Amino acid sequence: MNFPEINNLAPLKFIPVYQERIWGGTLMSELLKRETPAGIKTGEAWEISDRPGAESVVAEGELAGVPLSELVRHYGRNLIGSKALDTKRFPLLIKLIDAGERLSLQVHPDEQVCRRFADGSEPKTEMWYVIAARKGAQIMAGLSSKATKLQFMELVNSPEIENLLQCHRSVPGDAYYITAGVLHAIGGGNLLLEIQQNSDTTYRLSDWGRVDAEGKSRELHLDKGMQATDFFNRNTPRIPGVTGQANFNRKYQLVNKSQYFRVSELRLVTEWRDDTSVDGSFHIITAINGKVAIESEDRELCCELEIGRSCLIPAAFGRYRLNPMDDGETTVLKTTL
Repeated sequence: MNFPEINNLAPLKFIPVYQERIWGGTLMSELLKRETPAGIKTGEAWEISDRPGAESVVAEGELAGVPLSELVRHYGRNLIGSKALDTKRFPLLIKLIDAGERLSLQVHPDEQVCRRFADGSEPKTEMWYVIAARKGAQIMAGLSSKATKLQFMELVNSPEIENLLQCHRSVPGDAYYITAGVLHAIGGGNLLLEIQQNSDTTYRLSDWGRVDAEGKSRELHLDKGMQATDFFNRNTPRIPGVTGQANFNRKYQLVNKSQYFRVSELRLVTEWRDDTSVDGSFHIITAINGKVAIESEDRELCCELEIGRSCLIPAAFGRYRLNPMDDGETTVLKTTL
């Protein structure tokens, strides 16, 4: 493979990796007009993934078909940037979550818990951004301030466990910062963008009595889940979205102090200029409610993003422009390290 020189490396779009899930929905096909796999419940689209067995490959251009892991190995910090602790694999996993039914009640471990288990578990902190929600959809994230550990242990196998959680009405534009150790469940009727550490470790504490077509229930991980849960954290993970529209560009910091990633929401009505060299990191651009064009500094079109699609701009790319392609205010998320 003849890789382009880093100065000629354009922003990268990848082919989504669709995942079948027992709780999968139809919002990706209905709202995003995605051609999801036929005959299965599609619950997730892994948009940017450096995971064995579910690896992103470049969708177009001279690098079409090249896996993300090969790009990381070849370009190293020119692709990832100076802030990454590890250059052996891409540090984040970007997903779309399409929940037709609610997901299990689950928790992810932190670094300390993973070291204690010493079983290959990987730490995971994540953020959700609500793209769309059906009427009545909910997000469950965090323990209620009045819930006790004893109550949780007594009710974990009961539908009443929901009463011990913080429940929020799903509102497009809201975000949730879910640190490792925080109990959570995505309710049915949600279409979310998920930004997370590159990990696939999840401990299920309850699956709400659900069984598959053969009458089998999914495995639970009560012991590890209880050990991974931070029962002292009663903070509210919700980050309320902004309301109203303006006739000028606006930027809001959704996650700015995390050691794992930073996420900004851009509300654009006209051209937006940015520069990867300012952050010392790649930029991931995700179109939320309208198409956006990504252009180089000299206005050469690099790629166009449809609603729900993400693009990886290498750390060494430098200055670029975002141009909304639809009328009205276009929402874009920018993710960096």
